[in-house]
Amino acid sequence: MRFKVAGLHIAVIVFSMMLSVSAQARTINLVGFGDSLMAGYQLPPGDGFPEKLQAALKAKGLDVTVANAGVSGDTTTGGLSRIDWSVPDGTDGVILELGANDALRGIAPEQSQKNLDQMITRLKERGIAVFLAGMMAPPNMGGDYAARFNPIYEKLAKKHGLTLYPFFLDGVVLDASLKLEDGMHPNSKGVDTMVQKMEPAITQFIGTLPTVKN
Repeated sequence: MRFKVAGLHIAVIVFSMMLSVSAQARTINLVGFGDSLMAGYQLPPGDGFPEKLQAALKAKGLDVTVANAGVSGDTTTGGLSRIDWSVPDGTDGVILELGANDALRGIAPEQSQKNLDQMITRLKERGIAVFLAGMMAPPNMGGDYAARFNPIYEKLAKKHGLTLYPFFLDGVVLDASLKLEDGMHPNSKGVDTMVQKMEPAITQFIGTLPTVKN
């Protein structure tokens, strides 16, 4: 009889622990921080990358929100100026996507790298994890510019120990059917492709974040 009582007591303790962990479980809050590629330029409401990524993650059973902090036309300099107030307290992770407009404007890659470095540092100081989405210089900028610009994301990822997705527009940039008429921005199907390709890496990133309150 004692063994039965002891077994029941242990079961109650285990069940209570499970309830406690369940009560502490919380929604993971991500912020998509970037330019028009993140903002959903000329797309219907709900068709932007953050919104579709959130839907894909929820479909997998993950309790995640992805806020859209994309600003069309933003450069790394603009991003640095707003990083503190555009990413609210309580954010667990930021998907950082900036640099495309820097390359289009021919901004020195060294300056872009410095700006991104400062953004990453500020986020880390706030205890916010960073998922870095890389960009590539357009061909018309020439080989010398590309050789200076393209490696900056890998350098930053290694320096800060970040998860790096090498090219945000992977799977879209060479397919006209997945882009708007401007030939630069993804259409709704293009965003679907981006989400499908990036979702496994984002899911892995989420797995590194704390899922219970301290």
